[in-house]
Amino acid sequence: MTTPHLCRFCGTPLSHTFSDLGRTPLANAFLTQDALTRPEPTYPLHARVCSQCYLVQIEAVVTPEELFGDYLYYSSYSMSWLEHNRAFTEESSRRFGLGKSSLVVEIASNDGYLLRFFKDLGIPVLGIEPARNIAAEANEAGIPTEAEFFGVAFAENLRSRGLQPDLLVGNNVLAHVPDLNDFVAGLSILLKPGGVLTMEFPHLLNLINGVQFDTIYHEHFSYFSLLAVNRVFNTHGLTIFDVARLPTHGGSLRIYAELYDDASSHEVTSRVAEVRRLEDQARLGDITTYERFSDTVETAKQLFRSFLDTARGDGRTVAGYGAAAKGNTLLNTVSADTELMSYVVDRNPHKQGLFLPGSHIPIYSPDRIFETKPDYVVILPWNIKDEVMSQMEAVRDWGGRFVVAIPKTRILP
Repeated sequence: MTTPHLCRFCGTPLSHTFSDLGRTPLANAFLTQDALTRPEPTYPLHARVCSQCYLVQIEAVVTPEELFGDYLYYSSYSMSWLEHNRAFTEESSRRFGLGKSSLVVEIASNDGYLLRFFKDLGIPVLGIEPARNIAAEANEAGIPTEAEFFGVAFAENLRSRGLQPDLLVGNNVLAHVPDLNDFVAGLSILLKPGGVLTMEFPHLLNLINGVQFDTIYHEHFSYFSLLAVNRVFNTHGLTIFDVARLPTHGGSLRIYAELYDDASSHEVTSRVAEVRRLEDQARLGDITTYERFSDTVETAKQLFRSFLDTARGDGRTVAGYGAAAKGNTLLNTVSADTELMSYVVDRNPHKQGLFLPGSHIPIYSPDRIFETKPDYVVILPWNIKDEVMSQMEAVRDWGGRFVVAIPKTRILP
């Protein structure tokens, strides 16, 4: 008898499927030329939903060390993302009175893309980044960064050194945590009394409404609604007092929280009730809402595969923009290869010269597009499509067209 998967938050057996995407390689396991001839490991990519706490999640099939020990995602290559974080720095510094005597700590701080804005304001900062290669680059750039995985043990270590932040930040890290309870308990331990915690993550409501199944991959262990994250935080002594709806990553939430003992410090805003109302209207407390998602995903996959097949049949050339993890989920779940998409380009030089996992599509500099002039450019990181189309406007000079596959395949005007 098969042992049931258990919810990583509340321990309930998981018996309801959200989306089963089969077996795929790790979305950021880019390949060298030599590796193309060797067997490539694949893992089940099956998202389930808990019937008690409504946390959507996949099984942890590999360790965080395997996923993030040496990482190729750099936040600084998206101009719109940098602007988003510059604005957050200014807003939060004003709102919470941060200054030279304050401390801002970011968990999963990547290359210091956010903390540099706080540092420029004269506010002391500390980054925590598990990918040692990226942490080293942040330190070289003058952003003090410790290369560690975060949880209770490291939170206690920092606290013992007097490093409790006035502002504790985590952008797009909560989904990447296999031991959710250990991580959130660590947040509660580390946060300074009277301090503020902010966390950003893609909103499950947008994932469902936007058919964003490509954001499901092995690095994303969990997918959060406000309904679910509120239960997790409350269990670990944290109270959410505000939430902002953001356009980033296809629609995200930024939650603001404080220690339960500080619950009178900040009035709970009307924005919390508004997001809860939206989730109630979408019936996120009804298990059938989640079970219907699989049919929507199959339709979206078939439309994109049909586009690729038709383009090949018509003798049209197709290239991709952005060697993004979400793009690898999309391409692998429709069994794409170099016959259907000749190559992908990416601004990140660390990815150029490598090959996408599973599909084995080569990665080049964006200059490649202007050299080969493809008929279609599929924007795989669709969440920054406006930025990409602005940067690559010359594609239209030879009659090239931009395409996105989410929520359904569209040739853009």
